Amino acid sequence: MDRQSKIFVAGHLGMVGSAIVRRLRSAGYGSILERPYPGLDLREQQAVLDFLQRERPEYIMIAAARVGGILANHSYPADFLYDNLMIACNLIHGAYRIGVKKLLFLGSSCIYPKEAPQPLREEHLLSGYLERTNEAYALAKISGLKMCEYYARQFGCDFIAAMPCNLYGIQDNYDPENSHVLPALIRKCHWAKVRQEKEIVIWGTGSPLREFLYVDDLAEACLYLLEHLSYGDLAGTGCPFINIGAGEEISIRDLTALTARVVGFSGPMVCDPTRPDGTMRKILDSSRMRAFGWSPKTPLEEGIKIAYGDFLQRLAAGSIQ
Repeated sequence: MDRQSKIFVAGHLGMVGSAIVRRLRSAGYGSILERPYPGLDLREQQAVLDFLQRERPEYIMIAAARVGGILANHSYPADFLYDNLMIACNLIHGAYRIGVKKLLFLGSSCIYPKEAPQPLREEHLLSGYLERTNEAYALAKISGLKMCEYYARQFGCDFIAAMPCNLYGIQDNYDPENSHVLPALIRKCHWAKVRQEKEIVIWGTGSPLREFLYVDDLAEACLYLLEHLSYGDLAGTGCPFINIGAGEEISIRDLTALTARVVGFSGPMVCDPTRPDGTMRKILDSSRMRAFGWSPKTPLEEGIKIAYGDFLQRLAAGSIQ
């Protein structure tokens, strides 16, 4: 890749997209296309095609998505399915139409069946039923992944897909209605400390195990994929997409305790077993990605400290309510 190659990062204002842009810039890439919603609605096919034909990016990285935690996924499944399907379809097909050199689609570990063996290997995809609490989102991400595979097989496109584990970091979403578990815990622990609350309540039993990757580590992996690996490289190892994970897991109860310690809240935790746990264990087998030479650099506690610092800055600036 030439450092002046034109790269479109879809979703550049989000946590993942902004981390990718930071990494591209630090690596010397100077021609990065950024089009925020609603200036470019990625759900509108003609608008996306017109944009791609006008700007002619050579590379596309798809970090745009409608995302949320258990509550949001449970409450708005039609929105999650439609929005994420349209984003994937419009960008992948549009990239094929204009002859993009390479495309990277980012999915999610929720694509794997609820009862799949742990750790989750790429070949476990479509081997069983999905977790119902995020089924709509998972179906859309599976469709995007498969589009990359089928466009590569049928048309020879160098379109690849990567499936990261749970992400967190700078520019995370702290909305109380649709945030993921770690930013939700940061917010909850912070306000419990500020308001001197006696306890914090966490959803479910606290027993589920999860894996968390600092978003700038994911951005490093994405740049590595873009620069060094093609569809043929991935397919040649037995699967046309690849997992990206931290390689360590932690229970929700222990994650809550760690977050509370970082934030400075010293009260007890109370579990609410009437709330759903979701999948009881979810950790990715990222051995293929590590075999290609990538590994994460940021320990979980260090990453939470960085994320909490970002939360405090944005809270002071008024961008978080």
